[in-house]
Amino acid sequence: MEYSEQELLRRESLSKLRELGIEPYPAAEYPVNATAAEITAGYDPEKSNYQEVCIAGRLMSRRIMGAASFGELQDSTGRIQIYVKRDEICPGEDKTMYNTVWKKLLDIGDVIGIKGFAFITQTGQLSVHAKELTLLSKSLKVLPIVKEQDGQVFDAFTDPELRYRQRYVDLIVNPQVREVFVKRAKIIATMRQYFNEAGCLEVETPILQSIPGGATARPFITHHNALDIPLYLRIANELYLKRLIVGGYNGVYEFAKDFRNEGMDKTHNPEFTCMEIYVAYKDYNWMMKFVEKMLAKVSEAVNGTTVVKIGDNEVDFGGSYRRLPMLEAIKEYAGVDISGMDEDALRKTCAQLNVKTEPSMGKGKLIDAIFGEYCEDKLIQPTFVTDYPVEMSPLTKRHRDNPELTERFELFVCGKELANAYSELNDPIDQLQRFEEQARLKSKGDDEAMYIDMDFVRALEYGMPPTSGMGMGIDRLTMFMTGQTTIQDVLFFPQMKPEKTLKKEDKK
Repeated sequence: MEYSEQELLRRESLSKLRELGIEPYPAAEYPVNATAAEITAGYDPEKSNYQEVCIAGRLMSRRIMGAASFGELQDSTGRIQIYVKRDEICPGEDKTMYNTVWKKLLDIGDVIGIKGFAFITQTGQLSVHAKELTLLSKSLKVLPIVKEQDGQVFDAFTDPELRYRQRYVDLIVNPQVREVFVKRAKIIATMRQYFNEAGCLEVETPILQSIPGGATARPFITHHNALDIPLYLRIANELYLKRLIVGGYNGVYEFAKDFRNEGMDKTHNPEFTCMEIYVAYKDYNWMMKFVEKMLAKVSEAVNGTTVVKIGDNEVDFGGSYRRLPMLEAIKEYAGVDISGMDEDALRKTCAQLNVKTEPSMGKGKLIDAIFGEYCEDKLIQPTFVTDYPVEMSPLTKRHRDNPELTERFELFVCGKELANAYSELNDPIDQLQRFEEQARLKSKGDDEAMYIDMDFVRALEYGMPPTSGMGMGIDRLTMFMTGQTTIQDVLFFPQMKPEKTLKKEDKK
């Protein structure tokens, strides 16, 4: 491995530290009792509190002025100034810790511990006066130094390729990125509390499945050697959760890792988090109200308001959302009434509307293509698109007033689908027929069509109560609630192409 000049110097410092008998990676517990944020929020000079603090973090800057120095320590909560005086950390004759270690062998990025007391400097700056300094981890790589002056940021670590590939560096130098993931955790915690209070049980279902069901998507395939069978990473957990409703639970939910072997873009990653919830004796009308209340709670918890700025739009997650039947949406935005059209008529309509199609597409996908082209990007404020044609919804109960439609809604925000929900199909005979139609589409070449899951049909034959279910993408919800424009910004480690490495012959 080749090292830069600075990296070589840091390795020399590492060796010198060991020669001095200082372990650069000590094993012992460091008894941290305060954070930068706690001291900043709680210090009161009149009370003289925080007089025995032990803090730890990364050294982010240093100003040496002879026998005294100032530095900046960054921990998980923020930054605080530290004051290091030679005779304080080296009370005896030996001044090595200050003159050699602090001044020459420590570097920006090193993790250090400080024991001391809080005070206000003559310039009015809250600081921690160091009585003892400990090296906790030597940094051998050079951090990008982000500088700020008069509101302007210089040398920012902004290259997306580097940020996503080296997220650990991104989190160190861009504190606003850490805040996004704190909000993500708050979103999930708020939803979990809401579901628990509604009497629902959090469960876990298989990630490796013999039949990838519950959605129309292309799965990842693997092989189980012991059983000698193919297995699939789940594309959804729907069918297992509904089996639990059959088993007698009134409400179940899961924050699930799902996997779809499909394209990647600003709103799609092959591995993503989806929350699915199923509640017995409810329908899709009830679920719409349930979702409205949940999103209002989430927005309030994360942002303190139901109004969130997403790109150029101010989106209000409070109140009641618009209900817009899908066929009415197509009539409103595409100017064509497709109700009653068969597959051939839909294909001709797509051609007239310049909507791209494939020979493998059935009625459902043709309708979806028209909707995607003409309607989705018009739906900025939260909108429930309801009553999808039956061909688009193989797991959904037929509409009580029109058997050509289903009791389904998708929630759209800023032109993107956020949630998908049904009055769940619980008629086993109808379900089998829908599966068989999916099998016909698969034979035509639609590799996203559903597999027939006979065990799920068998479960329905035992009787599943009327149920409403809903799935929501947590990554996309986090994007909306934090104002991010790409899914990569709300995933700690998004999927990336393998890192390119130069071969020796290429370097010459």
